[in-house]
Amino acid sequence: MKKTFVLDTNVLIHNPQALFSFEDNKVVIPITVIEEIDNFKKGLDEKGRNARQIGRYLDKIRAKGSLKDGVSLDNGGFLQVAISSEIAELTEKLLSTNINDNLIIGTALYMKKIEPKSIVVLVSKDANVRIKADSVGLTAENFETDKIKFEELYTGLINHEVDEKQFTKMNKESFLPADFADLNPNQFVKLILKGTDDYTLCRYSAENKSIYPLAFYKNQEIFGIKALNDEQRMAFDLLLDDSIKLVTLVGKAGTGKTLLAIAAGLTKVLEENKYKRLVISRPISPLGKDIGYLPGTKSEKMNPWMQPIYDNMEFLISGKNEQEEKTNGKIFGKRKPSIEDYLDFNFVELEPLTYIRGRSLPNQFLIIDEAQNLTPHEMKTIITRAGSGTKIVLTGDPYQIDIPYLDSESNGLSMAVEKFKSELIIGHITLEKGERSTLADIAAKYF
Repeated sequence: MKKTFVLDTNVLIHNPQALFSFEDNKVVIPITVIEEIDNFKKGLDEKGRNARQIGRYLDKIRAKGSLKDGVSLDNGGFLQVAISSEIAELTEKLLSTNINDNLIIGTALYMKKIEPKSIVVLVSKDANVRIKADSVGLTAENFETDKIKFEELYTGLINHEVDEKQFTKMNKESFLPADFADLNPNQFVKLILKGTDDYTLCRYSAENKSIYPLAFYKNQEIFGIKALNDEQRMAFDLLLDDSIKLVTLVGKAGTGKTLLAIAAGLTKVLEENKYKRLVISRPISPLGKDIGYLPGTKSEKMNPWMQPIYDNMEFLISGKNEQEEKTNGKIFGKRKPSIEDYLDFNFVELEPLTYIRGRSLPNQFLIIDEAQNLTPHEMKTIITRAGSGTKIVLTGDPYQIDIPYLDSESNGLSMAVEKFKSELIIGHITLEKGERSTLADIAAKYF
């Protein structure tokens, strides 16, 4: 039996393509949803862009027939905009009609009344709407086409025990055929000598179908810092490998994700000259919100949002300056360089994601911090900014999400980790051990 799906506003604002995501079933858009979308269309943020896209889709579909009566879609489905005085009457019997969410629920009740043989489902990303719909006897579901199982999220690492012969072969010949598991490109293997605590960290090469010891990070200092645990060593190995064009670092607060990424970026830009500049960006919560109301220049407006980046850079640069006191500075003569120097000389660029859209970024080391606050569509938009020679690093904690209707299973970072894991130029590692402080680690553990 075909179903009738009644869509809430947040589903379409989250993903305009949702109009075409229900195969050959019937999709109903309440007139209240059209009115709510109209309120968003003038915005310059992602909501505004999606609202305008929905309008374009519906206008194109409208050319094929009456939306009130319904229009057949190319995928075999059927789209209708629901408007009737009965909707308010049905809603008024159970809920207040002064609330738009209730009118959307009322539309689903109306469809259930006029189509008694059809299975009517209200689709909403708002848990409260789903609860209210259930309480009035409706079937309600979340829009989950972009969802993954976070408990099974790819970690980028497996443990594998070997006997002494194989362990010795790895240490002597620096490679071992990977016939013991189905590994993803650039996946790490902790090769453990059976019955002991001895191990070697290795990385899988999909081209040779073998594992090799870490080749790019061998406990050297990276812009004044060293890895403090195995997870950070593996992260550095990916960050320093120029053949890896996208690195995803997932971990709780205090695991060093952002610090490692910035240290590697500064090394690649300033010391190795592998990239033209280091570009660091992060979502302004809520993403895309106009920051023009804050006083001052663009840089001054960004300060509240970019302060965590400044803190990490200050730590790295001050540490590097202390190490290089005897050299009198490599770039700025006798004066020790500051963050402002790197910004002024265009070695480093701090940019809110509001201004990333539409840009092309060739030959740059691009770090997107707090990437868990991006939708899958926004993640696609950002990654497609990468020009020739650019490396992108995504860092974030999927448990710390500030955007409504996103969670650990539907955010852009989690989606990128899971969907890209089989690609040759992608690398991922999940960091679990906190290194900021004992207190920070305790807080991350219990809260």
